[in-house]
Amino acid sequence: MGNCFSHGNDDDKDKPNSPSPPPNTAAAPSPNSATPDVAAHDQPASSSSPPPTPIGLVLGRPMEDIHATYTIGKELGRGQFGVTHLCTHKTTGEQFACKTIAKRKLTSKEDVEDVTREVEIMYHLAGQANVVELKGAYEDKHSVHLVMELCAGGELFDRIVAQGHFTERAAASLLRTIVQIVHTCHSMGVMHRDLKPENFLLLNKEEDSPLKATDFGLSVFFKQGEVFRDIVGSAYYIAPEVLKRKYGPEADIWSIGVMLYILLCGVPPFWAESERGIFNAILQGEIDFVSDPWPNISSGAKDLVKKMLNSDPNQRLTAFDVLNHPWIKEDGEAPDTPLDNTVLNRLKQFQAMNQFKKAALKVIAGCLSEEEIKGLKEMFKDMDSDNSGTITLEELEQGLAKQGTKLSEHEVKQLMEAADADGNGAIDYEEFITATVHMNRMDREEHLYTAFQFFDKDNSG
Repeated sequence: MGNCFSHGNDDDKDKPNSPSPPPNTAAAPSPNSATPDVAAHDQPASSSSPPPTPIGLVLGRPMEDIHATYTIGKELGRGQFGVTHLCTHKTTGEQFACKTIAKRKLTSKEDVEDVTREVEIMYHLAGQANVVELKGAYEDKHSVHLVMELCAGGELFDRIVAQGHFTERAAASLLRTIVQIVHTCHSMGVMHRDLKPENFLLLNKEEDSPLKATDFGLSVFFKQGEVFRDIVGSAYYIAPEVLKRKYGPEADIWSIGVMLYILLCGVPPFWAESERGIFNAILQGEIDFVSDPWPNISSGAKDLVKKMLNSDPNQRLTAFDVLNHPWIKEDGEAPDTPLDNTVLNRLKQFQAMNQFKKAALKVIAGCLSEEEIKGLKEMFKDMDSDNSGTITLEELEQGLAKQGTKLSEHEVKQLMEAADADGNGAIDYEEFITATVHMNRMDREEHLYTAFQFFDKDNSG
């Protein structure tokens, strides 16, 4: 439920047709140009020389074998297109995160451009202290590999929950760092378009660990006044103008405003049981500042949230404006009194829901074969054994075991309980959609419906 898809639109005339940097910005360096140990080397001309290395269709440079430089280790995370593994440099022993994108999943020109642009943007932002650094980009016959700075400290919200206490002043400090990152991106002509807590990671486990922005897969270069029309992002954090298909960098400020609201009360400002319901709530723009704990939240915090969540992007604060708000300033007016324990408990539940969605994605995506939809059908065709249109715990457990998915009985039960929103002991169509949606583009919704049909053998819905 937390993520949404994007409808492609032939009328998107205002969207850039290529991932090229905007004027006035230096062209992104060729991948690996700053890393001599992984750069391609010129070969001496010789009649007996091997044929030239093929040029990759995604990165547009000679293909390279990442395994010659790095040892690929355990899986760290999984997304719609990419799987991230721990990787270790064979010479230095230094550890990084390697995001591997299977080229077979890049089924359209737009998909390829998204990956190319992600690489260009990460190189464009190189050297910014709070942006995950791209160490090198590789392409081989089957995949594109992005080697990045390893953030071993985990997700921002997980750290907050683990600490067990939180104050408005701490929230202001975190928000200040996040807004500074976005201010830097905007000043460099980059709009993130998928700002959410999961995309802010801690570099290490130290208490004063730097915060790093990551996942620029949906980011774009923009020019002042340019209008974008494709719907991208994650449902809770999408600005109303994005849903109206007419937006610019102001949409990033809305997303941060949603994050601030969650930090202060533990739940999103716009909530519903389905993505459509969330979108309707966003468009209505009614925000609750009455329920607990809001009566105990400072007026300065509420003022900032309201100004960041202004439905009119022209009236919304810019990143610069936010940084100059009295509540967010260092030694500003944000009080140092602890927030109510209810906030942390809610935040913990919110994180648990997000963690489940990742687990569900891992289960589903881990079963994909060479042909994504056909592979999914083969692996799940027998799961709804009684053709009831729902999946029971026993069917889920047997189906996963049959496909060799390594989940313990307890983990399968947790997966089932988290997906079974109405508590009837089975997963129906709506629950399946809610639990497994993790794609960022709406034009893939038909794939998800196709996937459910493999469960719903009697077409009962």
